[in-house]
Order: sequence, then C-alpha cells, then structure tokens
Amino acid sequence: MHRPNGPTRRRRTLTLAAALSLLAGLSVTAVTTGSARAADPQTARQAEFTAAAREFGVPLPVLEAVSYYETRWEAHAGLPDAEAGYGPMDLTDLTAATLDADGLSTQSPRYADLLTAPAEHTAAAAAHLLGTTTADVTGGEAQNIRGGAALLASYAKGYGHGRLPRGTDGWYAAAARYSQATEDKVAQAFADGVWSTMAAGATRTTADGQLVILPPVHGLHPDRGDVRKLGLTEVTPPRSSTPAECPASLHCDVIPGAYTLLDPSNLADYGSHDLADRPHGDLDIRYITLHSTDETYDGTLDLFRDPTYAAGAHYLVRSQDGQVTQMIPTKDIAWDSANRSFYQHSIGIEQEGWATHGGAWFSENLYRSTASLVRYLAAKYDIPLDRAHILGHDNIPGSSEGGVATQHWDPGPGWDWEHFFDLLGAPIRATAPAGSPVVAIKPGYARNLQSTTYCDDVQGYKQFPGPYRSFDCPVTSQDAPASFVPLHTAPSTSAPLVADPYLHPDGSAGTSAMNDWGDKAPAGEDYVVADRVPGWTAIWWGGTEAWLQDSPAHPATVPVRATRIVPKPGAASVPVYTTAYPEASVYPADFVAFEGGTAPRRQLARSKYSIPAGQSYVAAGPAVATDSYFAIYYDGSAPYDQHDFVGTTKVYEIVYNHRVAFVNAADVDVVTSTP
Repeated sequence: MHRPNGPTRRRRTLTLAAALSLLAGLSVTAVTTGSARAADPQTARQAEFTAAAREFGVPLPVLEAVSYYETRWEAHAGLPDAEAGYGPMDLTDLTAATLDADGLSTQSPRYADLLTAPAEHTAAAAAHLLGTTTADVTGGEAQNIRGGAALLASYAKGYGHGRLPRGTDGWYAAAARYSQATEDKVAQAFADGVWSTMAAGATRTTADGQLVILPPVHGLHPDRGDVRKLGLTEVTPPRSSTPAECPASLHCDVIPGAYTLLDPSNLADYGSHDLADRPHGDLDIRYITLHSTDETYDGTLDLFRDPTYAAGAHYLVRSQDGQVTQMIPTKDIAWDSANRSFYQHSIGIEQEGWATHGGAWFSENLYRSTASLVRYLAAKYDIPLDRAHILGHDNIPGSSEGGVATQHWDPGPGWDWEHFFDLLGAPIRATAPAGSPVVAIKPGYARNLQSTTYCDDVQGYKQFPGPYRSFDCPVTSQDAPASFVPLHTAPSTSAPLVADPYLHPDGSAGTSAMNDWGDKAPAGEDYVVADRVPGWTAIWWGGTEAWLQDSPAHPATVPVRATRIVPKPGAASVPVYTTAYPEASVYPADFVAFEGGTAPRRQLARSKYSIPAGQSYVAAGPAVATDSYFAIYYDGSAPYDQHDFVGTTKVYEIVYNHRVAFVNAADVDVVTSTP
C-alpha cells in the first residue's frame, strides 16, 4: 500500500493489536500437543488431521483442503491473523478487548455487530461442540483441528437431517458454510476452491517444519447448487450497481473509492485517483502491481473511501475468503505506488496482509483469488505474465533522489512468487540450456530458509498516534521460507552483503533487514550472469557484481532466454532513470506557463546509479516512448487536463537491482541471448 507522507486520519478495525503482537513472536514455534506430535515432530500435524477426520467422520481430504485454503496448514504459533482467526482451521475469536485496543469506538455502529457476528466467533462454537473452552481451540493446535472438524460435521448434519454425507461430494455445502460468507456466491467460490485443491492435491512444509500431504482426489463432481442450502443473503455496505471488471468465478463486488473535491475553492485539491480513459494511445496498461495492505480489509476499505488519505487501489482482496472488491475502474489511474511512470500504466491490487509477517499469513484463498484476477486482467489488456510486468510494490523504484530509499517494499519476502506464478499458469522455469548468460531467480520457496530482521513500526504506523504501538527491536524471523536470495560481494558467505548506495550512503554493508532490499534478489526476476565459480553465481546488479549461492545440489536459479542491453561501445557508463518522463520540449509553452514557468516532471538520472561498460541487464521488452499523464483539476477544466504528453525519447525498462528502472534506448545496444 502506498501511504501519503503527511498526517492523515486513520481508522482501524479488527486485529491490529494482535498483528503487532505477532511481530514480537515471529520466531516462536507452535506449541506441541498430543502423542502424535511427540512421536514424529515433522508429520505431527498430518497425524492430527487424520485423527480428527476419523473422530468426526469428515473425509480427510475435505478437512485438509479446508485448512489449506484457510491457512495453508499454518499454526501461526497460536497467534491470530488479520481477521482474528487462530490455528490451522482459522477459528475466530474477536473480543471487546481487541476492538478496544484497536481503537474502534464503542459508539461505532459496527462495534456491537462485530461482537455478536457468528463469523467472528467460530472458536466458541467449536469449543461448545468439543465440550471445552475457547482458549483450548485457539491456543492448542490439536484442539483447533478437532474443533474445525467438529464444525464441518455439525454443518453437514444440519444440511443432512442429522446424518453425515455418504460421499466426499456431499460435503460441498458444509465446506461452503465453513467460509462464514454471507453471500451465496462468495461461499460457493470458497467451496469451489476447496474442491479444486482436492482435485489437484497439495504438499507443503509449513513455516514451523510440518510436512502435510494431500494426495489428488479423482472423480469429484459436487452439486454446486447445494450452496442454496445455506440460505444466504446479500451483505452490507451497499454495493455499486456498476458491474465489477472481474472473472465471473470470483463474484467480485464494487465499493467505489473516493473521488472527491476537498476544497471547493481549489479545483486541484481532490482525492484519491485520476480520471483517465485507459488504454488509449500511449496511455496503455502495461503492469499489474501487487501490494500488501499492512491493514485489515475493513480498515483498508475505510482508508480508500477517505479522500484525504490520498491513495487508492483498483482492487482489494480479503485474506479470509479471497473476496475481491473493486474500488476504482481500470480505465482510471490509482495512486498506488508513488511512481507515476509506473502507476499511470498499472493496475494496483491490494492484498490483506502484512509485509513483515512472513508467508504464513497469506492465505491460499488470497493467492488463488489474486491469481484468477491477474490472469483475467492480463488477458484483457495483453500484459505478459512475467516478473517484468507482474510487479510487487517492492519492484517499483522511487521516483526521486529522496524517494529511492523510502519507497515501500511490500508484499515483502514472505510473498511466494513461485507459487503465485504456478497458479497463473506461467511457472518460473528454465527456457534455455544450462550455461545460459541469463538466469531467473528460483530458490524453491519452501526450502529457501532465510533469517531476516525488522526494527520499526509496521511501514509507517509510527507517524500516527495510538492505537498504533511500537515493539521491542530487533524483530527477527529465523529460518523462514523466503522469496529472495541474499547477495554477497564475493563468493563466500563470510563476504559482506552488497549495499544499495541510497540505503547505505555511508558505504556500510547490506544487512538482513527485511526492508534492506538492496541485497536481496527476488524470485522470478531475470539477471545477466557476470561470473561463475563452483557453488556460486555472480550477476550484474545495480552497477556491480553480486554473488549468490547456486549449485546443482542446491540450485537458486534456472537458465532462461532474454533480451538484454549493454552500453554502446565507447561509453564508460550510461545513466539509469527511475522514471520515464518525456523531454521538456514536448510541453507546450502555454502549459509550461500554467505550471509556473518551468517544464514539469523532467527526466533526471539517478545520481548514484549507472551501468558501467562491460555490464549487461535484462530488458523487459521493446523500447517504449516516454510519457507523462496530467490530471490537474477535479472537473478536468485546466489547460491540457487529463492529457498524456508523449515524448520522442525511447526507453527500455530493465531489471536493475531488486527494483526495475529505465535506460535511454539511444545509450545502449540490444543483445538477444543465444546460449
């Protein structure tokens, strides 16, 4: 999420206090429970699923698939997620203490509703079925799984006149009910996801080392009409009558983001996006940018409907059930990534989660809904399904000298790009023979365990007053799955980590801090090989040579074909840009006068970045024209308002370091990889 720099009103619902408490416990392992865990620590959770399924008569694939879809089988060390859900079965327990700590006023009309909503108290319902306490099913892993199985069985009996279904397909309505959705289409989408998980199967090692296997189930043919048994109604708040731009399978809703004139005496003072008519001419849609909200779903809805917040996104995805809400039409420009050269050509998708919390907190619901949405948008706007066009906010550079270091870095090292691209149907894979001069980073997320630290309030909370709380430093995530590989200055783990000059202006080495992106090569990105020695590969990275561990026994890369750029012969180096603005001469004189007499948004090279002779970087595609879209007045009445100025200068987008950047086409030659 891109947040404004100045103070603004923030509202918060649900579990921020719990979320912040998580940061102090990222390295805590799950509490062991039950004899199965003592017998075989690595497969204890699998044994707990098996025992609970047998005890309550739930087909094991159904129980495992529901848990996978909710939490990817994570126990979360007994801590709650963004929607107050606990344990592998995501049983919820939202309390008044949590709402009070999060700052939700008791006068809010939602306060009493949240405290009585059944969806927020499934842990109590499960505890009642087990004859135990809510604390037992939120704090004990085995009891949590038993509670989830008991709930599924109770739902199935409720729709089966007191009898359990005979076959697996008969559990479709119970799985839909488990979603706690209040709309039949959302519940159906959840159950469809559970059934697709069973059909495909899944194998995963969780963050705390638990191996769970769900073999594929063949011959599944559920009656999707069974969802009618739930008798669900429409939800509030009121939805827009405008249909969502979304695949039919997701049943997206529309809640318009704010587009409001804030000061009637100043037509330039409005929020929180620009009106446009994309795609037309050079104002095309080239990118899809993924974010994490660092905020609950409800809180994000509040912020994006508040025009004073000065930020927005086209879509918002809820973690609990994968529900997708569209807030801005794709033809318009959302202010989502603090770099106009990217966001004027991008569709922004916010995902409920925290960049600092690690991969365990991104649910399978969220992965699959986002993947379905991205596939739909990529097909609609002809966007390549690769990492040069499907970006994280962390891949987009800052647009100014000062902005390079402060640019956000979500969705963070815990977002599993490899899994996501598998879901897109565009897996990160070898496309060239071994020895190719270009490689893609592919360390294998589950086996790529990295230790990272973070020491700050979550991405900007510190600028706001309570209920935003600080915590002890440093916060450490020990040996957690990660979507990056660390980069060293030499082929040795004892060599210093490389350092980005904007993050380390004093010349110090890189660090393991989560937000120190300058030494972390992200999964899926393509880089040109600079050198190789046994067990190590060097890549050209940010103007220097950077080394990563990479061996046949423990590969971190795959060979790929790619187009690359090199400085033209005779050039000692070429400048690097983090924007793609047109030359000053493209702006008419009357427009320049209106803007104050100086050509706006001039293209300036970054002073600390360059590409020296002899280095090479991967180009995202053909050179494109520089341009800059101006939306000036709320009503579009300013001179050249809602107009895209297109330059004659052409640029290549390149993968420069962790982030992408631009070089002028006139400064470089293009080389096609031919291994």
